[in-house]
Amino acid sequence: MSETLQPRPHHPAQWRTHRLELDDQTLREWDAVVLASDPEGIVLDTSAFYPGGGGQPPDAGVLLWGGVQTRIAGARKGDDLYLIPAEGDPLPPVGTPVRGALDDARRTALMRTHSGLHVLCGVVFRDYGALVTGGNMEPLSARMDFNLPEVPPGFREAVEAACNTEVAAGRRIDVRVLPRDEAFAIPDIIRTATNLVPPEVKEVRIIDIVGLDQQADGGTHVATTSQIGRIEVVKIENKGKGFRRLRIRVSD
Repeated sequence: MSETLQPRPHHPAQWRTHRLELDDQTLREWDAVVLASDPEGIVLDTSAFYPGGGGQPPDAGVLLWGGVQTRIAGARKGDDLYLIPAEGDPLPPVGTPVRGALDDARRTALMRTHSGLHVLCGVVFRDYGALVTGGNMEPLSARMDFNLPEVPPGFREAVEAACNTEVAAGRRIDVRVLPRDEAFAIPDIIRTATNLVPPEVKEVRIIDIVGLDQQADGGTHVATTSQIGRIEVVKIENKGKGFRRLRIRVSD
């Protein structure tokens, strides 16, 4: 769940792109200027494309410039934040003003799914004391692995019901950035079995489902649990040595 989180100003010092999505997760369109451009990736001065991490896939969308459209198939992190152009699409030259636009349906589905995983994580930790050992998601479907040696009778039904109670409660989902020492002073802030936040990160982004779950996390989320939709636990798999994989589906 916790990607390799970035210190302020929300990106590594060498990155030239200001990451808008970490401050405003509702943003879908914005203006930018091209800083670098080739078939391997386009670098903008500002971007709301989430580059992927913590199990959340990267965004997709388009860049509009001079009456031309460049489809963005994904994004990746490197020495800069690179937007991956669709094969064969025209590349905007360096210095070009562009209008960026995300695939709203994909981003919104991923936000709902990611927040749904945090609800699942919070419920399983609260009710069963199990930590996360891994996770991954696609729009409206996901898996999460827990260090859960035994599965009690009725576990799937109980977890699903508890998750949907939290969804119906409309709990606020807050985002804040704290100094590392202050963040790690919060009890159980790391819900993964291994702390994935590297020591060089001095400020940590926290996702707080108020009253249920607080985690260090770099992904994008909805504003309240009521925006997630219904969570269905579709399958529980035994991954050996006390590890259980829960697969969920999110629906309207």
